[in-house]
Amino acid sequence: MTRKQKRLAVIGGGMGFILTAVLLVMFAFGQSIAYFYVPADLAQSDVQPGTRIRLGGLVEAGSVVRGEGSTITFTVTDTLSQLPVTYTGILPDLFREGQGVVAEGRFEGMDKVFVADTVLAKHDETYMPKDVADRLEAQGVELSGKEKIQ
Repeated sequence: MTRKQKRLAVIGGGMGFILTAVLLVMFAFGQSIAYFYVPADLAQSDVQPGTRIRLGGLVEAGSVVRGEGSTITFTVTDTLSQLPVTYTGILPDLFREGQGVVAEGRFEGMDKVFVADTVLAKHDETYMPKDVADRLEAQGVELSGKEKIQ
């Protein structure tokens, strides 16, 4: 093998290694990406059961029902549409009816009940995640300027 052929083989091997690494990273990111929706978006889209998503909105007043053990059922709303959520675990201390919430999980079965494995409540009385606030404002919900972080 000539010197030029050796150099091309090393460069080709390096490029192949880098390409393999990039493809593995892209595959890993594709598995962990959770798309963000509000209930009105989900009513219009066809999200397949088992697809991991983030659901944001407000906890509907009077909808929190504590079940057996640490199972809690509540409804997330954007004032246009509602979606029932089931969560098993300990809720954040700031979780309350009428407050902003982001739940991460997936739909189980075809009954349109969202099974959350993570629930995030708003940070304090003046915070709401920007994505949630933007989607709620787009749906026509009036928010005071203090609730949204830029």
